[in-house]
Amino acid sequence: MEPSTSEPAVRLIPLGGLGEIGLNMMLVEFGDDVVAVDCGLMFPDPDELPGIDYVIPDFSYAVAKRDGFRAVLLTHGHEDHIGALPYLLRTTRIPVYGTPLTLALVAEKLREHNLLETADLRPMKPHDRIEAGPFRIEPIRVTHSIADGIGLAIDTPVGTIVHTGDFKLDPSPLDGETPDYKRFTELGEHGVLLLCSDSTNVGRPGHTRSELDVGVALRERFQRASGRIVVATFASHIHRIQQVLTLAAEHGRRVALLGMSMEKNVRVASELGYLRVPADLVMPLDDLVALPSGRQVILSTGSQGEPNSALSLLATGEHRAMQVQRGDLVIISARVIPGNERTIGRVVNALYRLGAEVLYEDNAFVHVSGHASQEDLKMMFNLTRPRYFIPVHGEYRHLLGHARLAQSVGIGPERVFLIEDGMGVEVSKTEARLVGRFPAGRVLVDGKSVGDIGAVVLRDRQLLAEDGLIAVSLAVGRDGTVLAGPEIASRGFVYVKENEPLLEELKKAVLTALAERDPDVPYDRDITGATVRLAVRQFVNQRFRRRPVVLPIILEV
Repeated sequence: MEPSTSEPAVRLIPLGGLGEIGLNMMLVEFGDDVVAVDCGLMFPDPDELPGIDYVIPDFSYAVAKRDGFRAVLLTHGHEDHIGALPYLLRTTRIPVYGTPLTLALVAEKLREHNLLETADLRPMKPHDRIEAGPFRIEPIRVTHSIADGIGLAIDTPVGTIVHTGDFKLDPSPLDGETPDYKRFTELGEHGVLLLCSDSTNVGRPGHTRSELDVGVALRERFQRASGRIVVATFASHIHRIQQVLTLAAEHGRRVALLGMSMEKNVRVASELGYLRVPADLVMPLDDLVALPSGRQVILSTGSQGEPNSALSLLATGEHRAMQVQRGDLVIISARVIPGNERTIGRVVNALYRLGAEVLYEDNAFVHVSGHASQEDLKMMFNLTRPRYFIPVHGEYRHLLGHARLAQSVGIGPERVFLIEDGMGVEVSKTEARLVGRFPAGRVLVDGKSVGDIGAVVLRDRQLLAEDGLIAVSLAVGRDGTVLAGPEIASRGFVYVKENEPLLEELKKAVLTALAERDPDVPYDRDITGATVRLAVRQFVNQRFRRRPVVLPIILEV
């Protein structure tokens, strides 16, 4: 697509991540060439999208570029930045660039989808220079809640775009890989055309605390604990996992890993040297529980209260190998993702009932964020000194707050573009403006079905969940005469065996409606089905003010 301004221009088109947390994917386009920054998924709200496993971006605009789709550039290995890659790579073969840990996590994911053999994964590290069509890309080290995170400097024919990725400015990260303040400063001095910066924590004043602060707090807990310690955290938080492993070794405890993703990530990170696991520290859970409780540490997934996670199974007493007991200390070392408050609350309550002591964000300092707070975000503005700014990664309230923060440090409102998914910004050397609408719908993944579930199916699922199902089966002759039935089956509406009088009334209502059919009108199966459906709905609505799904099953004899 040719730039619509009179001079060459680059377009930025978010396909996801601007207007929600998750689904991150930003296109950078010049002429017919395009690169994507990240390719993430989003975990759906089960009330809004019942039965849906994942939500992924609509790739159609980028894929339509075909030979011009030059690369996917990954900033880090969180699911909301890499999780949709298997669905993109099913349809097209595109080079995927990422740091070693990020690509290792991608490889595990692609292996599950039988796509690893055909994938074109290309490692990159900070200070590399990568050419992709008209773009020259440089990774820049940042800190985040997963190791090996980067921002990106994308040099285009009209100027340099800086995308921070998810970041915090941790002055003392566990691995010593501090943010590359110097490189961000150099880019600012040379001239940054456009900055895209992480908006997640814009509502938090001050600076985000260092990961080392969590280690100090956890050490105090380990020193005071006399019984078993269970630590639930994100399996991707390699530095948090490192601190727990180190503390366990210091206090003469052994460690078991619970959860497939925890086991996988610890294995991958240790193989690549991002995680140092002391010899003989980690052992199977069956062996660990045979030790005295004061020598046990369990590293678990399930920090968001996910129903089938390791921590939830422990909380409900359903884990095959161990039971939480009085004297155990459970530390939920993770932030509460908005929307998960109730599920985490249920797990916390269940753990308390079992006699455990529970520490989490509400009652103890056991976690620091991986995202920049207000003063860090201001520092990023001051380092890069961009001509234009687009807030990214966040719900609308986060994007709006970041836009206002930019104006507070002197970036005029005409230079700040508050956009959401599918809105484009076109930038030349002398001007920037909003352009058009681009395909950016949400694609729903349900099992092996990708994009097949639409609004009608979702509405039926919600109705089934709210008011249940009534199936009405009957046999009719060629002239429409009812020969047998109707038989009534119900799921989620009433319990059939205890409501036989009610169902008899319902049968009579159906037969009455069918008997009113004009005998001169030829029999039609669809009309008969609609008559049954309407009769049942009217009966149920008048009696109960409910709207179950009605399924007529008509057998023609």
